[in-house]
Amino acid sequence: MDVSSIAGRAADSDADTIAVGAFQGEDPPAGLPDEVLELLASGEARRSRGALALAHSGARRWLIVGLGTREDFSAERARVVAATAGARAREISASTLCWELPQGAGAEIAAGIVEGTLLGDYRFDIHRTAVEGPGAEAAPKHLQRLILAASGGHEQAVQDARIVAEAANRARDLQNRPANDLTPTELGVHAIHLAGDIPGMEVNVAGRQEILAAGMGAFAAVAQGSEQEPALITIRYEGPGASGPTLGFVGKAVTFDSGGISLKPGAKMSEMKFDMSGGAAVIEAVAAIARLQLPVRLVAVVGATENLPSGRAAKPGDIVTASNGKTIEINNTDAEGRLVLADCLCHAIGQGADLLVDLATLTGAVITALGNTYAGLLSDDDELAERIAWAGERSGEIVWRLPLHEEYTEMIKGRYADLDNAPEARKAGTILGASFLAEFTGETPWAHLDIAGTAWELNRAYVGSGSAASGFGVRLLVELARSYCA
Repeated sequence: MDVSSIAGRAADSDADTIAVGAFQGEDPPAGLPDEVLELLASGEARRSRGALALAHSGARRWLIVGLGTREDFSAERARVVAATAGARAREISASTLCWELPQGAGAEIAAGIVEGTLLGDYRFDIHRTAVEGPGAEAAPKHLQRLILAASGGHEQAVQDARIVAEAANRARDLQNRPANDLTPTELGVHAIHLAGDIPGMEVNVAGRQEILAAGMGAFAAVAQGSEQEPALITIRYEGPGASGPTLGFVGKAVTFDSGGISLKPGAKMSEMKFDMSGGAAVIEAVAAIARLQLPVRLVAVVGATENLPSGRAAKPGDIVTASNGKTIEINNTDAEGRLVLADCLCHAIGQGADLLVDLATLTGAVITALGNTYAGLLSDDDELAERIAWAGERSGEIVWRLPLHEEYTEMIKGRYADLDNAPEARKAGTILGASFLAEFTGETPWAHLDIAGTAWELNRAYVGSGSAASGFGVRLLVELARSYCA
C-alpha cells in the first residue's frame, strides 16, 4: 500500500473515499459537506467509538467514524478505529482512502491511524486459488493508497509508522507460512535477504555442526530429531551515531513443534507452525530498526529448529549440557523452547549484548493466566522491565509482569542434573519457564516475554480473529529500541 501525507484538508486530496472522525460532545470539524453534516445532525452517524456511517457527496464517499470521547482517545484506539474504517472502505471497493487527522491530534495518533490501516489490510492468501463461477463472492480487495491529511503534515511519523507496520505484516507472513515451506534453513535465508537489502544489517547463519562445535548441547538436543538442518541466526546492527548499551534480542523459532517424543495431542497441532513467532518478531523488528536508522547498537539471536519424534530424537530422561556448562534433565521433550533459548541467550552474551530481551511462545500456562490480551513479562531488572512496559503501552502490545522468586528457582533443580526442564508439579508454569531461562543470563540484565497468548488469536480489530497471526513483538521491540536513542 502506498502511504503518504498532505498538509491540509482531506477534501484537497484525490482520494475516492474520505474518513473523518467525530468526537462525542464536540461540534463536527469545519468544512464538511452538507450530506455528512445531515447524518451527524440526525444521529444516523453516531459518535460512539467505532461507529460507522457512509455518505455520498458528489463523486466521493465519506466515512464518518465515531471516536468516542477525546480524553479517552489514544494511539491504540486510533489503530482500532482505523482498522474498522479500512475494512468498510474495502467493502465499498475504495481504492484510495484519505483520513483527516482529528483536530488537535498529534503524531502518535497519526501513526496509530497508519498502523491500524496497514495491519487491518493484511491478508495471507498466497496458497488460495481464485474462486470463480456464478455466485462466487470475491473477498474485499486491498486498499491501494492511504493518505493522511493534517495541518501539521506529520510526514516523518507517517512514514515511520508505515515501516513498522509493514515489518509486523512481514512477521505475520513468516508465522503463517506452513512448516513444509518455512523450514529453519528458509528462515535463515529470509534474514540473509533482508540484510542484503538494508544498510547496516549483518547476518550470520550457523548450522548443526557449528551448533555442536559451540557446545550448544541443549539446542542441539531439540534439533536432533529432525532431518531439517537447524539454524542459529545472528544479526547485528549499528545505527549512525549509535551510543548506549548493546541491545540483545533473542527469539525462539521452532518452525514446527510436535512435542517430540512427548507428543502433543493431535487437535490443533497444526497451529504449532506458530511456535517460531518470537523469532519472526525479532528478525522483523531488527529490520524495521535498521530501516528507521535508529542510533542504537544491537545483536539479535534466533534459534530455529523443528521439534519432531524420530529414532534419533531426544528422549525423556536424557541429560544434556548447555554452552555455559550447566546440565539439564530433559524430562519432557515438549518443553523444548527453553532448551533452544538457553544456548541462544548464552550466545547473545558472548556476542556482546549488554542487556537481553527474549520473545517466545513458551508456555500454555500464560494463556491460562492472561488470556490473549497481555503477554507475560518476567525480568530480573526493574529498569528494563519498566522500559518494556512503557514500550508495550506505546505500541499497543501490552505486557503484564509476573514475579520471580528463589522458591521458583528451587523447583527447577534437577534430580540427576543441575536443572529440570519440566518439573512434575503443575504449578506456576510460566514462571518456572522464565526461572529456567534465568540460569543462562548470568549478570546481564534480562527480560523474558512469553507471547504464547498473543502471537495469534489476538482478537483486535487490526489483527483479525481466529488463528490470524499477529506479528506481536515487532512494534514493542521497535519502541524499546527508541527508548535507548539519545
